[in-house]
Amino acid sequence: MLARPNRLTRGAEYKAVVRRGRRCAGAHTVTYVKPAEADGPARFGFIVSRQVGGAVVRNTVRRRLKALCAEALPSLGAGNDIVIRALPSAAAVPFGELRDDVVRCLARRAA
Repeated sequence: MLARPNRLTRGAEYKAVVRRGRRCAGAHTVTYVKPAEADGPARFGFIVSRQVGGAVVRNTVRRRLKALCAEALPSLGAGNDIVIRALPSAAAVPFGELRDDVVRCLARRAA
C-alpha cells in the first residue's frame, strides 16, 4: 500500500504528468514521469480504464500496480511524479511479466 504522501490525488496533477512528463511505453503499461517542482517523495498515480475489464479486473490490476510501485519506491529518485496507465493486455498478464514491464520503465525514466 502506498502512503498518502506517495500518491497523486488531484486531476490537475495527473494531467500535468501525462502532458509534460517523459513517456515510456511497455507491452502492458505506459509510464509517464515528470520531475516535481518541489523536493519531496516520489508520487504515483494509476489510470486503469474500462477497456481493461470490469470493476473487479480493474481493481486487481490497480492493486498489482500499487504493490509494484511500493516495492520500487526505495530505488526511485525523490521528487518524481509518476503516472502508470494500464493497457488492456495488463489484465491477462502474469504478475512477473507486469513487474518486468513496470520496473524497466521506472529504471529508464525515474532513476
